[in-house]
Amino acid sequence: MELDLSFTDTGPAVPGSTDPFEHAPCGLLALDAQLHCVRANRTLLAWLGHEHASEDALAGVIEPADHGSLDQLRAHIDALRQTGEPQTLDLSLRKADGSVLHARLQSAAVLDTQGQFLHSSALVLPAPAPAPVVEGAPTPTEALLRSITDRIPARLAYYDKDLVCRFANAAHAGRYGKSPEQMVGSHLSEVVRPDVLHEILSRVAAALSGQPQNFEAERLDATGQRHYYEIHYLPDQQGDEVKGIFIELHDITDRRRTEELVLNANRDLEDRVRERTTELFESEQRYRLMVDALQDYCVYFIDENGRITEWTESAQRLHGHGKAQMTGQAFDTLMSTDNAGEDEIDTEQVLRLAKAHGQWETRGWRLREDGSRFWAHSVVTALRSEQGELRGLSCITRDMTAAKNLEDVMNDLNRELEKRVAERTRQLVAANKDLDVFSHMVSHDLRAPLRHISSFTSLLHEQLGESEDPMVQQCLQSISKSSKRMGQMIEGLLEYARLGRVAIESQPVPLGPLLHGVIAHLRQENTQREIEWVIDPDLPMVRGDAMLLAQAWGNLLDNAVKYTRKHPKARIELGCKVNPVGGHMFFISDNGAGFDMEKAHNLFVMFQRQHHSMDFEGNGTGLALTQRIIERHGGRIWCESAVGRGCTFYFTLPFEGAEPAMDFTPSAMAALSA
Repeated sequence: MELDLSFTDTGPAVPGSTDPFEHAPCGLLALDAQLHCVRANRTLLAWLGHEHASEDALAGVIEPADHGSLDQLRAHIDALRQTGEPQTLDLSLRKADGSVLHARLQSAAVLDTQGQFLHSSALVLPAPAPAPVVEGAPTPTEALLRSITDRIPARLAYYDKDLVCRFANAAHAGRYGKSPEQMVGSHLSEVVRPDVLHEILSRVAAALSGQPQNFEAERLDATGQRHYYEIHYLPDQQGDEVKGIFIELHDITDRRRTEELVLNANRDLEDRVRERTTELFESEQRYRLMVDALQDYCVYFIDENGRITEWTESAQRLHGHGKAQMTGQAFDTLMSTDNAGEDEIDTEQVLRLAKAHGQWETRGWRLREDGSRFWAHSVVTALRSEQGELRGLSCITRDMTAAKNLEDVMNDLNRELEKRVAERTRQLVAANKDLDVFSHMVSHDLRAPLRHISSFTSLLHEQLGESEDPMVQQCLQSISKSSKRMGQMIEGLLEYARLGRVAIESQPVPLGPLLHGVIAHLRQENTQREIEWVIDPDLPMVRGDAMLLAQAWGNLLDNAVKYTRKHPKARIELGCKVNPVGGHMFFISDNGAGFDMEKAHNLFVMFQRQHHSMDFEGNGTGLALTQRIIERHGGRIWCESAVGRGCTFYFTLPFEGAEPAMDFTPSAMAALSA
């Protein structure tokens, strides 16, 4: 017989009334889903020390004594909501004076007309305080086993042959809103919903008879969501007798959903395969039409031994043989034996290499049915299945006779051109050598008369003394200055000629120490100048001739110092970037006078200058010498400038080590690509 624990809310009690709810010898309690007290009779309130509590203060009179009791009460209410079945709970409640009331709740669910949970209706009876566990306490091994099983996400339980729970881990007990200790001693029918119990009884009976049960089932959780479980009922076979069953449940919801996704994906894939099969059939039809319509090409198929298995119309059109005539024939019958050694490889090697490498190309003379021949380029391809099994080979042949004839003509022309180039090169080498010798001799022989001019000018100046005629003094100064300038030009010409002959002693050159030495020399020569030097601290190691590189850097830095002379605060910056075509790109930038780039086409020509000698001294040899040094090192040099806005010289040198990441300015890129 089932006890009906529900009661009717009759409103607040009237003083002096004999309301059976208020004065029942046991406590009566109603809790909503949030554990708020909806109603409690005076008996329960007196037990808790809240007999004078007003109706508005009822919500908080039920206070579990600790967090464990709070979790048990919450699981108790959740079990009522989920199962709708009566539930029993031993609970510790906090009284008004701080002491603890040990009570037993026997609760039933109160639902509305739509079957929704309203509140619980509980009968509250005093319960003896839980005795401290001394004897029978779990051993360390049992405690460790309990700790391990409570951390397993699978639900584990053991029921004896009377279907009474003897063990449950935390996951299994939590499903029913109980602790593992509360599950022990519960009958299977007390924790499983009737509809589920009816479903599993036959499997339980089979397991108790010694037959393991493995199956999958669908269950609803507390929120009404569907979950799928893999369930195992394993008999506890001890000798000839089954003492109970082990129950193991694994949540396979994610796996089932994945399987459904895979199933749907497979169905979609099958639909796509059918569509693709149709497309492939149509594509094959188009391919056959295309192959048969080829003019200068032909396609046919052979087996692994080189015998023709399929002869297309394009092959018949190019070679002239019919399909019946060629099917089964060895494809080397199409090769010309009179090839004068021009065939690159024989047919047996072609087959072997095509099967080994997947594809092989060959050129040679091919035969037509009428005995004529044509020069062909053939590609033999091994056709394999997805498993790598050889299914045969295809041979694509193109008539290259016209290209062959043109190639022969071009070869003849190239040979003739090579002869002319070689002869012209010899002439140019001889001319350059003669020119180099001539430049050296001329510049060397000019020194003697120039020294005479300079000496006689000095003697004439001493003879005349301080002449009163200013024109004579001006002429003597002009002759002396011109002879000195001509001497410098001859020295530059000699140096330019020497740079064409000197051997480059290539070695690793650290640019940092080299440049600091050059700059220190310039600082000593310009102590009265205020110059800001900005030097890249990470200058790389390059490979080249240290003396020549020092000369090139010195020329460029000397120019920067000279052309910033009129600027009160000169600034000279030098550093390194990366050339996108390979190598280091160095730059020297100043804020000096600059020049017009449109008139600088002769910037690196000997004795050509961009400024008048009255404004800036010089003889126009420095940049020409610098260009020859850079080019002898495999680099190139260029410049960017504008009048009154300074000047930047760029030059490149090859990498000494591995190529770094590229970093290049747009202006330098434009100069390189010019």
